[in-house]
Amino acid sequence: QVRLQESGPGLVKPWTTLSLACTVSGASITANWPYWSWIRQSPGKGLEWMGAIATSGSTYYNPHLKSRTDIFRDTSKNQITLQLRSVTPEDTAVYYCARSTKLLLGVTERAPYDSWGQGTQVTVSS
Repeated sequence: QVRLQESGPGLVKPWTTLSLACTVSGASITANWPYWSWIRQSPGKGLEWMGAIATSGSTYYNPHLKSRTDIFRDTSKNQITLQLRSVTPEDTAVYYCARSTKLLLGVTERAPYDSWGQGTQVTVSS
Protein backbone atom coordinates (compact mmCIF):
# COMPACT_ATOMS: atom_id res chain seq x y z
CA GLN A 1 0.00 0.00 0.00
CA VAL A 2 1.40 3.37 -0.98
CA ARG A 3 2.07 5.91 1.76
CA LEU A 4 2.91 9.58 1.30
CA GLN A 5 4.56 11.61 4.03
CA GLU A 6 5.12 15.34 3.76
CA SER A 7 7.89 17.03 5.69
CA GLY A 8 9.25 20.53 5.92
CA PRO A 9 10.43 23.35 8.17
CA GLY A 10 7.11 24.32 9.71
CA LEU A 11 8.05 27.99 10.04
CA VAL A 12 9.68 30.06 7.31
CA LYS A 13 10.49 33.75 7.02
CA PRO A 14 8.92 35.96 4.40
CA TRP A 15 10.69 36.29 1.05
CA THR A 16 12.65 33.09 1.52
CA THR A 17 12.23 29.78 -0.32
CA LEU A 18 10.06 27.06 1.13
CA SER A 19 11.16 23.52 0.42
CA LEU A 20 8.92 20.56 1.22
CA ALA A 21 9.49 16.87 0.65
CA CYS A 22 6.96 14.15 0.00
CA THR A 23 8.50 10.80 0.82
CA VAL A 24 6.77 7.89 -0.85
CA SER A 25 6.81 4.35 0.46
CA GLY A 26 5.15 1.28 -0.96
CA ALA A 27 5.48 2.48 -4.54
CA SER A 28 8.09 3.90 -6.85
CA ILE A 29 7.73 7.49 -8.00
CA THR A 30 8.95 6.37 -11.40
CA ALA A 31 6.37 3.60 -11.77
CA ASN A 32 4.11 3.66 -14.78
CA TRP A 33 1.42 6.28 -15.11
CA PRO A 34 1.11 7.94 -11.69
CA TYR A 35 1.18 11.66 -11.24
CA TRP A 36 2.29 13.34 -8.04
CA SER A 37 0.64 16.59 -7.07
CA TRP A 38 1.04 19.27 -4.44
CA ILE A 39 -2.12 20.81 -3.02
CA ARG A 40 -2.47 23.27 -0.17
CA GLN A 41 -5.15 24.67 2.08
CA SER A 42 -4.79 28.11 3.59
CA PRO A 43 -6.66 29.10 6.75
CA GLY A 44 -10.28 29.79 5.96
CA LYS A 45 -9.84 28.95 2.30
CA GLY A 46 -10.42 25.97 0.09
CA LEU A 47 -7.87 23.64 -1.37
CA GLU A 48 -5.55 25.01 -4.04
CA TRP A 49 -3.82 22.79 -6.58
CA MET A 50 -0.22 23.92 -6.96
CA GLY A 51 1.31 21.60 -9.49
CA ALA A 52 2.25 18.07 -10.43
CA ILE A 53 5.06 15.96 -11.77
CA ALA A 54 4.66 12.90 -13.96
CA THR A 55 6.72 9.74 -14.03
CA SER A 56 8.30 11.10 -17.19
CA GLY A 57 9.53 14.07 -15.19
CA SER A 58 7.20 16.49 -16.97
CA THR A 59 5.85 19.18 -14.69
CA TYR A 60 2.59 21.10 -14.62
CA TYR A 61 1.88 24.20 -12.57
CA ASN A 62 -0.97 26.37 -11.41
CA PRO A 63 -0.59 29.47 -13.61
CA HIS A 64 -1.02 31.71 -10.58
CA LEU A 65 1.95 30.08 -8.84
CA LYS A 66 4.10 29.02 -11.77
CA SER A 67 6.58 31.87 -11.49
CA ARG A 68 7.41 30.89 -7.89
CA THR A 69 7.06 27.10 -7.96
CA ASP A 70 9.28 24.20 -8.84
CA ILE A 71 8.48 20.53 -8.42
CA PHE A 72 11.14 17.93 -8.91
CA ARG A 73 11.93 14.42 -7.80
CA ASP A 74 14.77 12.59 -6.13
CA THR A 75 14.60 9.01 -7.32
CA SER A 76 17.32 7.89 -4.92
CA LYS A 77 15.14 8.95 -1.99
CA ASN A 78 11.80 8.24 -3.69
CA GLN A 79 10.78 11.80 -2.90
CA ILE A 80 8.86 14.56 -4.61
CA THR A 81 10.03 18.05 -3.66
CA LEU A 82 8.12 21.30 -3.78
CA GLN A 83 9.96 24.60 -3.77
CA LEU A 84 8.05 27.84 -3.41
CA ARG A 85 10.05 31.03 -3.72
CA SER A 86 9.49 34.45 -2.19
CA VAL A 87 6.90 33.24 0.28
CA THR A 88 4.60 35.65 2.08
CA PRO A 89 2.16 35.16 4.95
CA GLU A 90 -0.46 34.34 2.31
CA ASP A 91 1.46 31.11 1.66
CA THR A 92 0.70 29.93 5.19
CA ALA A 93 -1.16 26.67 4.68
CA VAL A 94 -1.26 22.96 5.17
CA TYR A 95 0.57 21.41 2.24
CA TYR A 96 -0.38 18.00 0.90
CA CYS A 97 1.04 15.67 -1.68
CA ALA A 98 -1.22 13.29 -3.54
CA ARG A 99 -0.99 10.60 -6.16
CA SER A 100 -3.24 10.01 -9.12
CA THR A 101 -3.24 7.71 -12.12
CA LYS A 102 -4.38 10.53 -14.39
CA LEU A 103 -3.21 14.10 -14.74
CA LEU A 104 -5.62 16.14 -12.62
CA LEU A 105 -4.90 19.73 -13.55
CA GLY A 106 -6.43 22.05 -11.00
CA VAL A 107 -8.36 19.28 -9.25
CA THR A 108 -8.62 19.60 -5.49
CA GLU A 109 -11.37 17.15 -4.64
CA ARG A 110 -10.00 14.20 -2.71
CA ALA A 111 -11.79 11.45 -4.55
CA PRO A 112 -9.96 11.50 -7.89
CA TYR A 113 -6.64 11.00 -6.13
CA ASP A 114 -5.94 7.51 -4.91
CA SER A 115 -3.55 8.49 -2.15
CA TRP A 116 -2.95 11.57 0.00
CA GLY A 117 -0.40 12.42 2.62
CA GLN A 118 -1.54 13.68 6.01
CA GLY A 119 -0.23 17.17 5.27
CA THR A 120 2.35 19.41 6.83
CA GLN A 121 1.67 22.83 8.35
CA VAL A 122 3.75 25.72 7.05
CA THR A 123 3.60 29.13 8.65
CA VAL A 124 5.21 32.14 7.01
CA SER A 125 6.13 34.72 9.60
CA SER A 126 9.01 36.91 10.60
